[in-house]
This record gives sequence, C-alpha cells and structure tokens, in this order.
Amino acid sequence: MREARVIPDDAAVIVNTVNEVRHAFDYVFTTGGIGPTHDDITSQCIADAFEVPLVLHTEAKRLLETHYPPGQLNEARLRMAMVPEGAVLLPNPISRAPGFQIGNVFVLPGVPSIMQGIFEQLKHRLAGGDKVLSRSVSCHLSEGALAKDLGALQQRYADLEIGSYPYFRRGDFGVTLVLRGTNRQRLAAATEELKALISRLGGDPQEGLSEG
Repeated sequence: MREARVIPDDAAVIVNTVNEVRHAFDYVFTTGGIGPTHDDITSQCIADAFEVPLVLHTEAKRLLETHYPPGQLNEARLRMAMVPEGAVLLPNPISRAPGFQIGNVFVLPGVPSIMQGIFEQLKHRLAGGDKVLSRSVSCHLSEGALAKDLGALQQRYADLEIGSYPYFRRGDFGVTLVLRGTNRQRLAAATEELKALISRLGGDPQEGLSEG
C-alpha cells in the first residue's frame, strides 16, 4: 500500500481525490458512502469522476430483491443498486448489496466486516509485484546516535527501505529498525551491516521480525 487518505463527504473533494489517485496508482479502494441514506454520495461522485451517468444496475436490483422481504425494497434501499454506467459489480457475501469496480477503482461499503468480505472475493484478481521481505533489529540507542551511520547504510542499499521507529515503554527506550526489500540476499547483507554498526556504537542489536 502506498497511501491512505481520510476525506469528508464533500462531493468536490471526493471527485478530485479519486481523479488524482486513480491516475497515480495501479489500484484505488474506497470505503463507505454507498448505503441508502442522503449522505451516501460516493457512487454519484465516482460516476462524476469518470464522467458517466449513475444508472440502475438490473443485477444489483435483483440481488437486493432476494435479500429483502417482498415490498421492503423501498426507494432508499434501491439507491444501493445505482452504479456508474459501465461498472462491474463486486459480490457481497454478507448483506447482498454489492460494491462495484470501474476502471482501477474498487468501491466498497464502509462496514469493516462487509468490506473485508467483498475484498476476499476480489483479491485474486489483483496483480501484485515481487514479495516484500522484512527484517527488524532493535537496540537501546537513540535515533540521534544512529542517524548518521543509518543514513549512510540507506545510501549503500538504495534498493531497500530502512525505517526507524523509536519506542518508550515502562521506563525502557530504544529504537526498532525495519528493513524491507524484495532481494533476500541484499536484505540479509544490510541486516548484518546494521547489527555491526549498532555494536560499534555500543548497542546490543536484537533481531526481531523474521523474513516474510
């Protein structure tokens, strides 16, 4: 994941954000705003972002008809069958009301369990890159003591990401350094160099997270 944003239920903000991120990233996921109430404006905003009309999807309507008792699919609930023209439905295994995909944008409900259920149905369609591996090393040194040598290490291993995360707990302090990359050998070499430089600075390197 490259970025996460929390934005208000403001039509202009939603449209502008969607248009920005869908051109910047391979996949975009939105959550929330596709229910039956007046403030559920995400579907219309996605349609506006793609400059297509919002239309009643006949299959989405049929799914809702199978979920609600006869006569209970009122005008408000029917809003959940409105999707941008050309969108593909995303099956909802929990409450039937589907999400949808248009282009590289996946529009999901805001209820966490429902969102997760829909994502489980679609994740096999996502094309991923090389598996990212990680190693972590903790020590009782301050970031200030490590900063110069850590910066030099990052320059030598520009193909890796090295993050520094200080901690303070129960009177204990230190820093956990996390190395991430796709090349196992490079990751192992950088980890060993990191442990050596911590030792040179008087620290006691403790390796934590295993590769994965």
